[in-house]
Amino acid sequence: MNKIHLFLLLIFSISLSAQSIKVKGTIKDSLGNPLEFANVIASVKTTGETESYGITNHQGRYQLDLPKGNTYTLTASFLGYETKKQTVSVPTESDNIDLNFILNPQENQLDDVEIVYEMPVTVKGDTIVYNADSFTNGNERKLGDVMKKLPGVEVNDDGEIQVEGKTVSKVMVEGKDFFDGDSKLATKNIPADAVDKVEVLRNYNEVDQMRGLGNDRDNVAINVKLKEGKKNFWFGEVTAGAGIADEYGEDSGRYLVHPKLFYYSPKYSINLITDFNNIGEVPFTFRDYFSFTGGFKSFNRGGGTSFRISDSDLGFAVSQNDRAKAIDAKFVAGNFSYAVNDKLDISGFGILSDNKTNIVNKSISQYILTGITENTNTNNDQRNQLAMLKLSSVYKPNINFQLDYDALIKTSKQTQDDATLSIVGGNQNDISEAKENKPFSINQNANAYFTLNDKNIFAAEVQHLYQNEDPFYQAVQDSIPFRGVFTTINPLDPFNSDADTFDPLEQSERFNINQNKTVKSHKLDAKIDYYYVLNNVSNLNFTFGTTYSNQKFNSNIFQILDNGNQNNFTENDFNNDVNYTFSDVFLGLHYKLKSGKFIFTPGLTLHNYNLKNEQLGTTSTQNDWIVLPDVNIVLELKKSENLRFNYAITSEYSDVNNYAQAYVFNNYNRLFRGNRELENSLSHSYNLTYFSFNLFNYTNIGGNLSYTRRIDAIKTTTQLAGINQVSSPVNFDSNFPDETFSAVGRFSKRVKKIQFKLDAALFLTKTNNTINNEIQESQSFTQNYNVSALSNFKSFPNFEVGYRFIKNDYDNGGIEQTFFTNKPYANVNLRFLKDFNFFAEWDYYNYTNDAKTIENSYSFFNANLYYKHGESPWEFSVQATNILDTKSINNDSFNDQFNTTSQYFVMPRIVMLVIKYDL
Repeated sequence: MNKIHLFLLLIFSISLSAQSIKVKGTIKDSLGNPLEFANVIASVKTTGETESYGITNHQGRYQLDLPKGNTYTLTASFLGYETKKQTVSVPTESDNIDLNFILNPQENQLDDVEIVYEMPVTVKGDTIVYNADSFTNGNERKLGDVMKKLPGVEVNDDGEIQVEGKTVSKVMVEGKDFFDGDSKLATKNIPADAVDKVEVLRNYNEVDQMRGLGNDRDNVAINVKLKEGKKNFWFGEVTAGAGIADEYGEDSGRYLVHPKLFYYSPKYSINLITDFNNIGEVPFTFRDYFSFTGGFKSFNRGGGTSFRISDSDLGFAVSQNDRAKAIDAKFVAGNFSYAVNDKLDISGFGILSDNKTNIVNKSISQYILTGITENTNTNNDQRNQLAMLKLSSVYKPNINFQLDYDALIKTSKQTQDDATLSIVGGNQNDISEAKENKPFSINQNANAYFTLNDKNIFAAEVQHLYQNEDPFYQAVQDSIPFRGVFTTINPLDPFNSDADTFDPLEQSERFNINQNKTVKSHKLDAKIDYYYVLNNVSNLNFTFGTTYSNQKFNSNIFQILDNGNQNNFTENDFNNDVNYTFSDVFLGLHYKLKSGKFIFTPGLTLHNYNLKNEQLGTTSTQNDWIVLPDVNIVLELKKSENLRFNYAITSEYSDVNNYAQAYVFNNYNRLFRGNRELENSLSHSYNLTYFSFNLFNYTNIGGNLSYTRRIDAIKTTTQLAGINQVSSPVNFDSNFPDETFSAVGRFSKRVKKIQFKLDAALFLTKTNNTINNEIQESQSFTQNYNVSALSNFKSFPNFEVGYRFIKNDYDNGGIEQTFFTNKPYANVNLRFLKDFNFFAEWDYYNYTNDAKTIENSYSFFNANLYYKHGESPWEFSVQATNILDTKSINNDSFNDQFNTTSQYFVMPRIVMLVIKYDL
């Protein structure tokens, strides 16, 4: 069947080719020099409608595909040059045509600036300007739909924008920040019909005087230009809908409400986004909350130290691809910017989110070392109430000085109640778990930039993080917790070695174990950079700075007895009281040199690390001196083709969670204890990246090779008895390094109106851990391939078809397993009877292993029918999700200790009547 689809697609492409010709030639200046990135556009002479466009390559060559049987006007333009037009007639019997242009310099530059905004694509330096209407067909609904049509731009499944394989770090609208740090909110909320131009800003740096001094190659920003009718006016939409689900009871009713409002003017901007629904659409997830940086930059990126304050989230359950048995989401967000005067700008945003999720699954876990199998049935009710507030200011009194200040406040309340039935060897254990966490953090950042003169530039950065977490955990179960596990821990055993479980536990009908934990963290980062510009092609960068962190970690475990009394575990092994301090004082030197097509940036950083942890009435200290090198090399093959190489040694340190020596619960059958004697690990990383952005033949190629070798890696040693386990971090022997290798390639090419894409990714990892005092090596090799075709016709139905194949090879201590995933998918967009639009999407999942003992498959089919009469602001639609009424999906995972097969229940078929009004 797949071969038939491919054959029909090939025949369709050939048919299109037979009905068109190629017009090709060169665009040069009056001296005969080729003009790279010049534009040529072909429009139908009678209607003026754009038919095709082309961009010249480094040789000044262009090519166009034009349908036969019409007459076209070809317009050639280049910034700073006169525009020229030529008429081309293409009769039905016509052959390919050669047509050259010579452009003369133009004195009046202003006219050419207007031409930039008329052409489909214009490249000027590091900025690519796309005219949205040249790539869309009118069926796009959100910014993400527009971005997918732009050459060289992709939008992944999470709504993140990627350019040249790099994730966009900032999205702006009319030059004003749109919810710093998350392109997902932009791609899924900004209306497509408001977008006029999209500017891709490569090698982006927010500070003018810092551009070109450091390494900005991985920085990409997007600026969305609005259509004239959307400026200085409120615009947006109000969407509301109601429907039913294929289930009984009060929970069968479904609703959605999506009011959105936007305003942009040169002086200020306001964005308001709301989303209330119980149909499974999650506008802001628990993962988004923890990954949302609010636009804060990574401190001293490339400085050689890896140290971060981790989140104690207790392992809250996360829905798979935002799918669960039930999801009720409420979301309100606001974003503003205001130009107080020509020297001061202020901006900020606020986000409120309240998600209720019910996750139901059945799992089978097989422990590799013992062969024991555990069957679990889990019903999980979770609520995440999240709030974020950011305020920012930029003060720039003149071109030589800039002062920035940002403050980001994050707070939340997360609760989770689990009911789990665990079956091991015919024995049942009824388990109830409760988790609660109310983390709070405030991150402040101040930056100052000063240009003394053309030779001397200074930058100072200070960042402070305060974070307070208080996760509470409770597990109530029938069986004795951790039966037999401590009898295997002789070297570490703080208990009676003859006991079947730990001493403080008292006999009960049901064992109610509780844990309180608080972690308070202060982290200060500060550095000063001095840039000395040697000449036009080289500079020196001196860096002096420090990272200082202090964390207080407290935890205690206690038992609630059947009569309600509390049994406190008073031994040191169940109570943490840790004061942990980490500091890094560093001095760095980097030299940047541009020579021909190469840019070299080698560097060295001298670090002095001091660690101090106070617990159990004693103090442990460490003091390390180390020099860490790094180098970045860029080869600019052409303006749109480059090769980049990075090498760095990173010193990795842990936060207090890995140093706290007493036991803490991870869940009902896992305990963890830190190791106060931990030392740092060293990571050697090599990275080679290639990218070619070719608008001449509409081809984009990208590739990446990376290799990482971790020495003295911080790994876990685990004592396992049945399904119960106790683990602790250790520095692994340098003779057993962890290694990771990856190779990623991307290829896309547009033929006529069809975009073909091919992605391939290979990941090979080798890790080591210790289980029951035996070193166990694990290797995994993952192959991931995806091929797709996406059409973009103006009047024909549009489609996307694709096929993804994944192969996972695992070798865990000599036990080898291979798994295969096949995922075909397709969607179609059809406009008919002028005012109707039909959109449908389908994907299929099939998961098997080489032994043919696993066969997991499921499919999802969604469809929407829209009606909108002409330019009316009203739109009516019928939307159906999970039309095939798939009840559950399957998921398989594999790690060093066990492999798991899970059946994961999802929302039923839902049919909605939805009304949208455009403001």
